[in-house]
Amino acid sequence: MAAVTTENPYGLVAALEQGGIIAQVIFGIMVLMSVVSWYIMFTKWFEQKKMLNEAADVEKKVWSATSLKEGTAKLDKNSAFRQLADDGLRAFDHHEGKLTDQIDQHEWVTMSLNRSAGLISNKLQSGLSFLASVGATAPFIGLLGTVIGIYRALINIGISGSAAIDKVAGPVGEALIMTAIGLAVAVPAVLGYNYLAGRNKTIMEKLNTFAADVHGYLLSGSRMARPVPAAPAAAPVKK
Repeated sequence: MAAVTTENPYGLVAALEQGGIIAQVIFGIMVLMSVVSWYIMFTKWFEQKKMLNEAADVEKKVWSATSLKEGTAKLDKNSAFRQLADDGLRAFDHHEGKLTDQIDQHEWVTMSLNRSAGLISNKLQSGLSFLASVGATAPFIGLLGTVIGIYRALINIGISGSAAIDKVAGPVGEALIMTAIGLAVAVPAVLGYNYLAGRNKTIMEKLNTFAADVHGYLLSGSRMARPVPAAPAAAPVKK
C-alpha cells in the first residue's frame, strides 16, 4: 500500500525551495526585519513604562522633600528626571562668571535644562527610525519576491507551452506568500511606530513640565503655578 503524502506542495517551504536563493534571501531579510522590529517595540515599551512610572514618582518623592537636591536624591540614579534635575542643579551651582559673564544665570540654567531634555528626547527616539524604515520598505521587498515568483511562472509557461495549473501554481503561490509576508512585517512596524511615538510625546510633555518646575524652583524658590482649568460658562437664563 502506497504511503499517503500529507506535505503541502504549495506551502511556504515548497515555495522557498522552488524559488531558489533569491526567494530565500528575501524571506531571510523580512524575518530579520520582523525580529528586530518586535525587539525594538518591546524594549521601547518597557523603557517608556519605566519613565511614566518615574513621572508619577516625581510628585511624591521630589516635591514633597524639603529641598530639590534632597528630593532628587530619592529618585533612581538612572532616572531621566534625576538626570534633568542634576543638570539643572549643576548649572545653577557652577554659574560663577568667567566664561559665562555674558550669560545671566536664568539663561545659563535654561540652556542646560534644554540640552539635557534634548539628550533624553534623542534617546527616546532611538530605534523608531528603524520601525519607520521597515514599515516603508517591507511591502516593496515582498513585492520584489512577488515579481520574481510571477516571472518564474511565465518562464514555466514558456518552457512547457502550457498554462496548466501545475506549472504556474507554485511560482504564483510563492508570489502571493511573499506579498503577505511583506505586509505582515510592515503593518506591526507602522502601528508600533505610531504607538511609541505617541507615548514619547506624552513623556516629553512630562519632562518639559518637570524642567520648567526645576527652573522655577532654582531661580525663585518655588514651582511654577499649575494652570487652573476655566470654569464652564453658565447657561444663559431664559426669560
